[in-house]
Amino acid sequence: MDTKWLEDFISLAETGSFSRSAALRHVTQPAFSRRIQSLESWLGTDLIDRTSYPTRLTPAGDVFYEQSLEVLGQINNARALLRGKHKAALTTIDFAVPHTLSLTYMPKWMTALESGFGHISTRLIALNVHDAVMTLVEGGCDLLLCYHHPLQPLQLDASRYDMLTLGRESLRAYSRCDKTTVRTTVPKFLLPGSSAAPLPFLSYTNNAYFGRMVELILANTKTVLHLDKCYETDMAEGLKMMALEGRGVAFLPESAVTREIKDKRLVRADGGSGNDSSAWEVVMEIRLYRERPSVLHPGKPLVARLWEYLMRRSQTEIPLKSVRK
Repeated sequence: MDTKWLEDFISLAETGSFSRSAALRHVTQPAFSRRIQSLESWLGTDLIDRTSYPTRLTPAGDVFYEQSLEVLGQINNARALLRGKHKAALTTIDFAVPHTLSLTYMPKWMTALESGFGHISTRLIALNVHDAVMTLVEGGCDLLLCYHHPLQPLQLDASRYDMLTLGRESLRAYSRCDKTTVRTTVPKFLLPGSSAAPLPFLSYTNNAYFGRMVELILANTKTVLHLDKCYETDMAEGLKMMALEGRGVAFLPESAVTREIKDKRLVRADGGSGNDSSAWEVVMEIRLYRERPSVLHPGKPLVARLWEYLMRRSQTEIPLKSVRK
């Protein structure tokens, strides 16, 4: 038996809906239904009364629901113990963070945070956005730091997860400087390009979060951008290095290029401020998530204290802004 089946069943018992639980568990409804059926087959009894709506548990399901909560609690405790250094685990905060934020935001944010909260022992798990979210959902971290945009929201249940907004980040087009004068820097490639001479485009892969953000920019701009895709990767740092080599235009998060802009090695490829340039960028929030403490998942006391500190800070001060290198 897979312990995920127990988590699926608990979710279904609490929501009373196959479709809602499937969404919360980040699987398709048919796959979710098969997992519930596999659990029933393993137990040898029906847990769900499928003749009623909304979904109800059978008498056996009611009994097994209470047992599932207890079993999962014991498994989680055992996992914490078997990971070793239980005391150290309780005093270390595990962060799941997308690669770009782990390089650009996290170091400076931690320094600013510790100046007010105090020293924190941390373990950082750098992943893509989807895997970082799944790490939180599957209980593999204490806190999730990630980007958010209303047109590409994270499918996290607000009744189960707490959220704080820490800052904002702009994603826009950059190019290597072609030449530099006393007052200005000129990009090697300047948007929007033309049909006769499209600009070499350094692109994200389709499954990359920033790739979806760039698609929003291209879909919503009134001025057509003439781009010729010549390179593709899922890493913003990879695109930045190609842009520094003068290989094309890349859409990059502002915090990732602050040093290069200051050194006049990169420059905005959208012409700077203006009506057109604002249409060629997207602003994302930087958010922090945690699973709301419950009887089944009480969480670490250290995480609770940190969250309370950040809550007080957000209520009395301007939230910590995006920190640049």
